[in-house]
Amino acid sequence: MTTRDDEGHDDHERARRRLVDRLRRRTDVSEATLAAIEAVPRHEFVPPARRSAAYADRPLPIGHGQTISAPHMVAIMVDLIAVDRGDRVLEIGTGCGYHAAVVAEIVGPGNVHSVEYVPELADAARERLAGLGYDVVVHVGDGRAGCPSAGPFDASYLTCAAADGVPDPIVEGTRPGGHVVAPVGADGGQRLVRLTVRADGDVDREDHGGVRFVPLQ
Repeated sequence: MTTRDDEGHDDHERARRRLVDRLRRRTDVSEATLAAIEAVPRHEFVPPARRSAAYADRPLPIGHGQTISAPHMVAIMVDLIAVDRGDRVLEIGTGCGYHAAVVAEIVGPGNVHSVEYVPELADAARERLAGLGYDVVVHVGDGRAGCPSAGPFDASYLTCAAADGVPDPIVEGTRPGGHVVAPVGADGGQRLVRLTVRADGDVDREDHGGVRFVPLQ
């Protein structure tokens, strides 16, 4: 016998599969990234009033002036950090925890450290991630300082825009050969960039197009 909850679960699974099919057509990301997107129940990360739009490919408000990023943008950023199982990753801007969950699907438990400036968002994300079985370490603090107590990291990324460029502590906390992916610039002129950290501490920079994110606080 199928219960109403079972039907709801099946509806969400079908919606996720349709979303992944759209992303496969729209983006050039890896199948590993698409599998991670399909594995994470995005509807669990959005406010109840927004759940009917959980699998639309657009950002949604989550409170405190923050948003959950559009799935295509999460997929692109996850692909750009180019991580594998066992890699340690730093996220700046936990928000609701969705992006961290997608990365955790790839790198495995205990390998994602996320820094959130708003304590209420950090607490809610920590509880939500744990309830869904994701071992993500959520810290409360100023993301501009990185997370030196847990580094160095194999890759880092920001889910919020750094107006003046990626803060030095985040780059310095990323291993040589690792990538830092971030939106940079002020509102109206943001670009998604990928930095590759060189052995001499300098970086190579790639531009991946215009974006729009909430600012780094």
